[in-house]
Amino acid sequence: MPAHSGTGIRSTVARTDRAPNDFTGLAKMIAASGLMRRRYGYYWTKLIGAVVVLAAAITGFVLIGDTWWQLFTGAALAILFTQIAMLGHDAAHRQIFVSGRWNDWTSMVLGNLLVGMSYGWWQHKHTRHHANPNKVGSDPDIELPVVSVTPEQADRRARRSGPVLTWIMAHQGVFFFPILLLEGLSLHASSVRRVLSREPLRHRAVEIAFLAVRIGGYLTLVFLVLSPGIAAVFLAVQLGVFGVYMGLSFAPNHKGMPMVPASVKLDFLRRQVLMSRNIRGNRLLDTVMGGLNYQIEHHLFPSMPRPHLRRASGAIKEYCRSRGVPYTETGLVESYRIVTRYINRVGLGERDPFECPLLQQRAAV
Repeated sequence: MPAHSGTGIRSTVARTDRAPNDFTGLAKMIAASGLMRRRYGYYWTKLIGAVVVLAAAITGFVLIGDTWWQLFTGAALAILFTQIAMLGHDAAHRQIFVSGRWNDWTSMVLGNLLVGMSYGWWQHKHTRHHANPNKVGSDPDIELPVVSVTPEQADRRARRSGPVLTWIMAHQGVFFFPILLLEGLSLHASSVRRVLSREPLRHRAVEIAFLAVRIGGYLTLVFLVLSPGIAAVFLAVQLGVFGVYMGLSFAPNHKGMPMVPASVKLDFLRRQVLMSRNIRGNRLLDTVMGGLNYQIEHHLFPSMPRPHLRRASGAIKEYCRSRGVPYTETGLVESYRIVTRYINRVGLGERDPFECPLLQQRAAV
């Protein structure tokens, strides 16, 4: 398979006009298969189970008391909060209920009240990402505050950097994953900033109230049960594991896939498939990653219920291949290697934003 270079993508753009109904045909096929129908039994089981397990975890936290063993509780809570956030992600994409209002309130309860992340902030950011994945100037997920993922970002930061920062940028792929230890704190901070800002927010009062109860109540409980030193380390572990888990779930999906300049336009099918990467694995991986390992299917059909993604993947892969649209999937560990190498190359001054490391590696085989 040829490398996914600028020429390759521009050739794809040129073919777009000759295949304007590619997604329409796929959408009809998926609708006819019943894969868009709601899975109420699956989701009610998960929703009730999440509340029960969280209540049990909090009860256990109180009963265990002031001990360093609580650091294990902090790690377990981080995993639980991430799984709940993934359920909130499903609700925000209208995967759980037909009613938009039910999905909105479910997202706010799961996100704001149970996890401490603003649904309104996430929805605004994530909607822009889904509309233009990996598109420079349009996708907020490639505008990272520390790591450069486009040559333009690397150039801007290099001009302001001394020798130490220049060295760090050249090895930024190595630092990417340790930086995720701060992602949990960043998500909470971004949520608070959003609800307190003057930017439009549909359910501002509810979101502020839910976040106040979640963050204030959680901190109060931690410092009531634990002594200050243990409490501080507990929070560091919980936020650190939460950030790493969230980052490891989202990072493989688009990092290292082609970057699209603002001037390039693609049809919907190619815009979503060419910029996304699936992660191969079993049903355990499906659970661990909350269905995000089927990123191509999720981007093509955001409201498809999570348990249908695995079944849809085979049909969508074959459909893409029949139309000459590269469908990228790899193993989990290899995806992290690709992300690291790509980010390192950007830091070293890689100039071709179209280049896809995975496809280049396949071409060399």
